[in-house]
Amino acid sequence: MFNKLWQSLFGRHNQSIVKDESEDIVKYLIVGLGNIGAEYENTRHNIGFKVADALVESLEGTYKSERYGAVASCKYKGRIYIVLKPNTYMNLSGQAIRYWMQKEKIEIQNLFVILDDLNIDFGTIRIKGKGSAGGHNGLKSIEEELATSDYVRLRVGIGNNYSKGHQVNFVLGEWSRYETEQLPKIMKHAVGACKSFGFIGLEKTMTDFNKKLFAADEPKK
Repeated sequence: MFNKLWQSLFGRHNQSIVKDESEDIVKYLIVGLGNIGAEYENTRHNIGFKVADALVESLEGTYKSERYGAVASCKYKGRIYIVLKPNTYMNLSGQAIRYWMQKEKIEIQNLFVILDDLNIDFGTIRIKGKGSAGGHNGLKSIEEELATSDYVRLRVGIGNNYSKGHQVNFVLGEWSRYETEQLPKIMKHAVGACKSFGFIGLEKTMTDFNKKLFAADEPKK
């Protein structure tokens, strides 16, 4: 009898409280940039996809094939991480990001984009709260679609160990044996940065994770 009385007096109110709390959970859109297709899977340009995969695995999430890409919804310390790998190819990544920001009602300050950067040494990652596209087609597309460059990006250095005129071949080329051996360290560090961004914020994340992990040069034979 007491239970029935409690439910009649407070049950409906409690349900509304639970609903409000669930709606207040903060969401983050974590986007790994890359190109779809087996021919691009192990290329330097697809490091964003690799970090996204490592993040989803660490959070025990699962991708679903959705509009504009593969999407995984993962929970971490009271936050929700929507992890996206656009299927639009690099130059149209902004379309996928704009769609999922609108669909999930994610604020621009909670967008976190992961990409490759040949102007940064291999073994170094750099996180910034805003900046130029720097010639990166994925960032150009995002800036065009969102009409701003004020969003957080994590640049994974791939270095510039190529001869004149071979930039495209280098970026779209596969990792060397040495680079492949070092990639797990880089991805673990980048995954930590993704988690940190949602939990302790941008400034502390930049302080903790903007660093050179090891010497960029391959050992001489």
